[in-house]
Amino acid sequence: MSRRGRIVRIAGALVEAQPMGAVSLNELVRVGKLGLLGEVIRVEHDTAVVQVYEDTTGLELGGPVEATGNALTIQLGPGLLGSVLDGLGRPLARLADQTGHVLLPGIGAPTLEPERRWRFVPVVAAGERIEPGDVLGHVQETASLSHPILVPIGSGGTLSQISGGEFTVDEPLGHTERGTPLTLAHHWPVRQTRPVKRRLRTDTPLITGQRLLDFLFPVAEGGTVSVPGGFGTGKTVIEQSLAKYAAADVVVYVGCGERGNEIAEVLTEFPTLVASDTVHSVLERTVLVVNTSNMPVAAREASVYVGVTVAEYYRDLGYRVAVMADSLSRWAEALREMSARLQEMPGEEGYPTYLGNRLAKWYERAGTVIALGEPERTGALTIISAVSPPGGDFSEPVTQASMRVTGALWALDAALANARQFPAVDWETSYSLYESGTDCWFSEHVSSDWPALRREVLEWLQKDRELREIAALVGHDALQDEDRLIMETARMLREVVLGQNAYHPNDAFSPTEKTYSLVKLVRAFYLTTLRVLRGGVSLDGVEIAPIRQRLVSLRHETPDGFAGRAKEAERSIAKLDGPLLRPSEAQNVVSSAGTVVP
Repeated sequence: MSRRGRIVRIAGALVEAQPMGAVSLNELVRVGKLGLLGEVIRVEHDTAVVQVYEDTTGLELGGPVEATGNALTIQLGPGLLGSVLDGLGRPLARLADQTGHVLLPGIGAPTLEPERRWRFVPVVAAGERIEPGDVLGHVQETASLSHPILVPIGSGGTLSQISGGEFTVDEPLGHTERGTPLTLAHHWPVRQTRPVKRRLRTDTPLITGQRLLDFLFPVAEGGTVSVPGGFGTGKTVIEQSLAKYAAADVVVYVGCGERGNEIAEVLTEFPTLVASDTVHSVLERTVLVVNTSNMPVAAREASVYVGVTVAEYYRDLGYRVAVMADSLSRWAEALREMSARLQEMPGEEGYPTYLGNRLAKWYERAGTVIALGEPERTGALTIISAVSPPGGDFSEPVTQASMRVTGALWALDAALANARQFPAVDWETSYSLYESGTDCWFSEHVSSDWPALRREVLEWLQKDRELREIAALVGHDALQDEDRLIMETARMLREVVLGQNAYHPNDAFSPTEKTYSLVKLVRAFYLTTLRVLRGGVSLDGVEIAPIRQRLVSLRHETPDGFAGRAKEAERSIAKLDGPLLRPSEAQNVVSSAGTVVP
């Protein structure tokens, strides 16, 4: 049967070719005289339906189509960190070197630099038995990250020879007894999940550095998060902030269908930033996969698989990896366009009926695992994806499909964004299924009362929402002083704890200790003022404004000066009514939210 054919139909990024009866599903083909890269997505008798990953302008009926025999793969090995790839895994810098600022159709370049030499230090010797996933040795990929070199999946046997020294990614550094060469890099199909030895449940949180997220809606390492929000609610700022400051060893940032200026901002800013736990550039731990809104739509669909495959690889090396996808709605729109051109039966709002299935399979690639091979390595892959519902309507299909399979929802609210609240996460709509699991970690590493504080804060926020509705009817002055105190405390929480400045050097990232300290200060204000009120003093007689200003200024304090300024704020709060409440006294104070304050 033929593996070469001719174009018989062109519909945008969709091409049909005949006779192509010998091709396989998901096989790559070269289309037209320029050899555009495409992928077979349907085979009907001798007709192959191909989605073309490049601009199809200039294609002609009767043009050649030739199968390559390979699926869409990406080269995995040292040199990925700091690189900028397109939606097919090609390095944009080397493509630009060939063609200038405009990428010409049909060109290609290997993912990794073929000429660069890496110093390889073996940890195994000739005569040893090796299995898939075993560590052969190490390469120092960046100043802060050692890169284990693995036996590729599907290889193995007895080592007949292995050498240390400097190698390119394609040069053999050893051979098995069957003559199979072993190199620093290997290829992997992006649509195929990498196998693991065992999946684990983990209760270790991924510290994001965003107080609202870490305190109220934490995500565990290996978890999944959906971040839906309408236009202007701050999805991209959150994704970029997490890429900069989240406690991950490796970050894969997938710009899927977003604006080019947003990616340009990342490329400009990341090299100048230093990771919070090292002295090295944020870009050194980042892989950027870029398929902006002006790039071919079919490649947009492939970009999320390229990104998660790179993430799986570094997870298998034993690292904590975070994938930031911005945004999955653009990926789903690419699915919808290709589905329409295939004349498939549409589902809700025109999306294909298999949207939820595709989305769930992609999210399933997250998790904490024990990787194949020896020595034993534990790695985690966390997925945090933005969703762009039209008009902020969370009932639309992509948002609903994401909510069904993710473990946390950080729902962005336009009203909060308009009120200059960042992150504009609606604490009533949002949730996290990882709260109870991560409580032990926070109790052990931060403070034993972290879970109780979270519950108390959520009660204050809920009570504040109810009181604001009442105040809108009867007026703020008609409320009792204790209710007005709840509203003032909630206001402090929003301004001091939940609000953050993503562009302030001392406020963009908040360690958990700083978050805890700020919450405790707000709580101390509430308890002390509540005692004052119950002593017969009116709330109007309490000097609240200076306390609020002092606490807000603490957000921007330098790490070295924070502890001292926090002590000063504590003393200022104590002056509202003498010394702060002792623990024995605090146990007898009942909050207006209806619970005993511990």
